[in-house]
Amino acid sequence: MYEFTYTTQSARVVFGAGSMKLIQQEVETLGARRALVLCTPEQSAQAEIVSSLLGPSSAGVFDGAQMHVPIENARRAREHAKEVGADCAVAIGGGSTIGLGKAIALESSLPIIAIPTTYAGSEMTPIFGITENGVKKTGRDARVIPKTVLYDSELTIGLPLKLSIVSGLNAIAHAAEGLYAKDGNPIMSLMAEEGIRALASGLRKLKANSKDRTARSECLYGAWLCGMVLGNVGMALHHKLCHTLGGTFNLPHAETHAIVLPHALAYNSIVASDAMERIARALNVKSAPDGLYQLNEELEVPRGLGAIGLGEDDLDYACEVALSNPYWNPRPIEAEPLRALLQRAWEGARPAA
Repeated sequence: MYEFTYTTQSARVVFGAGSMKLIQQEVETLGARRALVLCTPEQSAQAEIVSSLLGPSSAGVFDGAQMHVPIENARRAREHAKEVGADCAVAIGGGSTIGLGKAIALESSLPIIAIPTTYAGSEMTPIFGITENGVKKTGRDARVIPKTVLYDSELTIGLPLKLSIVSGLNAIAHAAEGLYAKDGNPIMSLMAEEGIRALASGLRKLKANSKDRTARSECLYGAWLCGMVLGNVGMALHHKLCHTLGGTFNLPHAETHAIVLPHALAYNSIVASDAMERIARALNVKSAPDGLYQLNEELEVPRGLGAIGLGEDDLDYACEVALSNPYWNPRPIEAEPLRALLQRAWEGARPAA
């Protein structure tokens, strides 16, 4: 029957509305004394609140987190942490900020506390990504896993609906690919299916009322489960392709994942029937690729890659870059069907196997 290996990742998770207020206590639990708060420029106000909650334990705010974590910016943040004598970092925000925290942890001994304000799930994974010379490189290292994660659904109430939706769909992508991962296991499959169900349900409710606190909590719960999947099993075509598009063409991360996912699932559907059945069941539809495409339409996600800044004349190069970096996928990665996938994703056409 089953043959698998399951290794748990160590992280403390505190889930509940208002849990951000526990930040000083959590810093002390780590044995740290001075915490540098990381954020993007847009989230500096939230970071300042965290800094004030830390009181004398605060080493200030570094508000320079950037999408795709440029290596120059990561180095600048590490130097700043040294200058202010920080022995801990608190990353509040989405994947960009948590990614910066990971880049700091990768080459230093600073423990990271994550306070996610989107549904990206990066906080639960040993995966890091750094962009150098226009190419985003990813890797896995247990050193980058945040020591503590505070899931406070109240922090997502003000998250713009559009960003909430694409961030949630990005999380769904983690679970979807985890269902046909080379190193998958029954525990991750259970988490993946439940994560997809919770997020799809919560996102539909947010579309009706973006201030719905129950929906916000449901989405954050789903994002945690999907992040656990991402952190414990490998990804495949969809994630590698999205990293290529994001790092090479500087496309918005979450939107790219949302648009490409139905097409990547269609590509793999002929060799991953069990995964497709689970995804379809979680969405309460007959076809996983069509169900996610329809969910995108229902949630008014940009229709195709062309709508978020990719030129049609970039598709050949995108295909070339994706093919130049071999990686595991349940179906072999071949130039012609991959180029067709990219064309449909660019146009916003319905997915096709």
